[in-house]
Amino acid sequence: MTDIADLSFEAALDELEKIVTQLESGKAPLQESIAIYERGEALKAHCEALLKTAEARIEKITLNREGKAVGTEPLDAG
Repeated sequence: MTDIADLSFEAALDELEKIVTQLESGKAPLQESIAIYERGEALKAHCEALLKTAEARIEKITLNREGKAVGTEPLDAG
């Protein structure tokens, strides 16, 4: 099983979706359900952290009076 910290957002989200499907099916034994639920929680936290990091990197384009891009400035996350 891949270490969660090494997963890209897309890979983590894909695995999380598979876990949700598996849990919703109700076919996994109790102990396995608990283990995959815990991994799902860790995947969710990882995805949230990656999204937060991505948001911090987003910049908005500043435009001049003619509507042309003249630079960037940090996104106002507040």
